[in-house]
Amino acid sequence: MQLEVITPETKVFAGDVVAVQLPGIDGSFQILNNHAPIISALTKGSIKVDLVENFEADEKTSKHIEAGSNPKVINITIKGGVVEMLNNKIIVLAE
Repeated sequence: MQLEVITPETKVFAGDVVAVQLPGIDGSFQILNNHAPIISALTKGSIKVDLVENFEADEKTSKHIEAGSNPKVINITIKGGVVEMLNNKIIVLAE
């Protein structure tokens, strides 16, 4: 699946992912490969992203991305927004 996380200032992340866990307004939910089309509002929280490849931070890495001990998992902090999943492409428009 392809994931793009976009804020009004910049594109925070774009890449191949295995799974994405999002902070929905009615609770946390996860999107996996071949998920049914969905549009949902998001609340303040963290997007957990399970990556296909190891994540390597550099000087261009957004301050919103936190990498933990597992190189294939990152967390992206958001203040809210909207997510759309269609044809294995996830777009998050975040604040």
